[in-house]
Amino acid sequence: MQYLQITFSFETIEEYQQDLLIADLSDIGFNTFEDTENGFSAYIDQASFNEEAFQALLQEIDETLPYSYSSQEIAAENWNEEWEKNFEPLIVSNACYVRATFHQPRPEFPFEIIIDPKMAFGTGHHQTTTMMMEYILEADMDGKFVLDMGCGTGILAILAAKKNAAKLTAIDYDEVCYASTIENTQLNNIPGMEILCGGKEVIPAVKYDTILANINRNILLDQIPVYTRVLKNGGDIYFSGFYEETDLKMITDACALSGILYHSHKKIDNWVAAHFKKI
Repeated sequence: MQYLQITFSFETIEEYQQDLLIADLSDIGFNTFEDTENGFSAYIDQASFNEEAFQALLQEIDETLPYSYSSQEIAAENWNEEWEKNFEPLIVSNACYVRATFHQPRPEFPFEIIIDPKMAFGTGHHQTTTMMMEYILEADMDGKFVLDMGCGTGILAILAAKKNAAKLTAIDYDEVCYASTIENTQLNNIPGMEILCGGKEVIPAVKYDTILANINRNILLDQIPVYTRVLKNGGDIYFSGFYEETDLKMITDACALSGILYHSHKKIDNWVAAHFKKI
């Protein structure tokens, strides 16, 4: 599989401006991002790249932010070499240690997750993934049925499994994420996880206690009614992938229409993760 790498460079850019641009790129299919000295690189598999949508987005940027960009094709098998140069272990809430296979174990932490992301999003380093992991660490997962939508590397489902969830379903539309989740469950000795490639249409007709969805605002808004149908009364939903100022109220209002009520939210920079409960 071939990927397209788009590298943006800016003379100056505020963090919130970069976050908004990354969110817009996510909406048109880019699923992995990497900081550079003067901006960031965004990655998408070439089969999903929509030139018309990308050019329309560039026109919007032209009106607000001076930039330049370059593009190059990159083979999926070359990703690991680049990633290994930059990936450092991560500690979440002083309880979960996230590392790669080439890092040393840290048995002093209650939970350890081994992740080989390849081109899949979700090493825990992004603010949204970190906050979702914090919520999982705080929650009671013992014996729960858990659905992880937009699972990326499977890191959230793997953490739920390590907290003794009874049944786990992990879903992503991206074939690389699907394969990455399979590999990472094996690395972490998580047997029996149901891993599916697709979108909301492949969600099983199962009643879940907990739903995890770290995606983006537009996909969440589209899928909330489906989540409602498969969530048990009294069940919990944890959402992330959106912003406090522009998106949280929209998500909260859409959830309320489906009988899912706001409980709390976390914020890192302008990114938000939010906890909702079904009444």
